[in-house]
Amino acid sequence: MKAIVYTKYGPPDVLQLKEVEKPTPKENEILVKVKATTVTVADIRSRSFTVPPAFWLPARITLGFRQPKKEILGMELAGEVESVGKDVKLFKKGDQVFAASLVGFGAYAEYKCLPEDGPVSLKPSNITFEEAAAIPIGARTALHFLRKANIQSGQKILVYGASGSVGTYAVQIAKFFGANVTGVCSTTNLELVKSLGADRVVDYTAEDFSSKGETYDVIFEAVDKSSFTACMKSLKKDGTYINVTTPLPGARMLWTKLTTNKKLILSQNSPESSEALNFLKELVEAGKLKVVIDRYYAFEEIVEAHRYVE
Repeated sequence: MKAIVYTKYGPPDVLQLKEVEKPTPKENEILVKVKATTVTVADIRSRSFTVPPAFWLPARITLGFRQPKKEILGMELAGEVESVGKDVKLFKKGDQVFAASLVGFGAYAEYKCLPEDGPVSLKPSNITFEEAAAIPIGARTALHFLRKANIQSGQKILVYGASGSVGTYAVQIAKFFGANVTGVCSTTNLELVKSLGADRVVDYTAEDFSSKGETYDVIFEAVDKSSFTACMKSLKKDGTYINVTTPLPGARMLWTKLTTNKKLILSQNSPESSEALNFLKELVEAGKLKVVIDRYYAFEEIVEAHRYVE
């Protein structure tokens, strides 16, 4: 089968189209013919080995010291089940599915084996494979953190980075839960974020959201580009601050946790199961969640796709 392979860390040019052995599903696995995949931040960081200094050693252990342990990237996919292992009960040949492949990567290939009890679900029937492939990480991340924050109907939430992969889903899922949503984005994306259901949109290039005196029950930091001080200024005394990009608290965060009633929820992996994908599938089919795709590339153009995302 064809696959995009990288044998060393570096710029997008390290990605090479090669012929590799087609995988065979284990007893509990399904073999998926991949119809679409994505370029995520995780793909970029894994390819270039661009990680925060504090995570250099754990990342080297996970990804490989001198060269990548897993030569085929790709963290999410959509496709069709070609065959199943003898113990598989949930899927059958011909099923259309979408899935996250964060554990083993490997979506940059014509075929990918997945455990049936992992983060894989039947594809929403009303969208394309391309749209379905763009759901498993961004939408699942947004849902996981909003659930952790126990978002309630009538609460006010600010989503900083509302036009990105996680942010576009956070806006829509928060609206589904009944929240009043303010989205922060750049000028070019104001209409997009409004179209996703945001009650108010702030252009960060023209105004500082924290200067208006508004306070929020939840502040959802999707891109880690806002000021923590500004967020704390705009967060209610018993509010919740979410940052999906920062795994460890800094000094100011620790001090805030010790001296206030504000709750801080930082980056963490969402459960590797199908429950969230099944929930998101229902939202999509009910017309409550739509996918935003920036641009499309052919499989052979993946180097250009990585350049663009980077």
